[in-house]
Amino acid sequence: MENKGFPKAQKFNFIDSVAYADGSVVSKILLRNDKGNVTLFAFDKGEMLSEHTAPYDAIVQILDGSAEIVINNESHFLVTGESIIMPANVPHAVMAVEKFKMMLIMVKG
Repeated sequence: MENKGFPKAQKFNFIDSVAYADGSVVSKILLRNDKGNVTLFAFDKGEMLSEHTAPYDAIVQILDGSAEIVINNESHFLVTGESIIMPANVPHAVMAVEKFKMMLIMVKG
């Protein structure tokens, strides 16, 4: 699978690389290949990703604002600078307590 992300060997800022949109969740692929992917997200307040599972572990890094991450029915409130690992095959959901941006790193295998 070809990388469909950002140009390599060029400086950028994670927070400035994805913009908020009213009433929406915006996602932008930073890097994607057969080993995993890195995606930036911007959530408007009140938006969410409903409960689901994924076949791979994923790391969430909060870049701006705060969010509620529910893993296996347990709530975790994260703020800027905090991270959490969502285990493979365990139900999880993401909710915007306020506007927030995150980086999601999914590692395959």
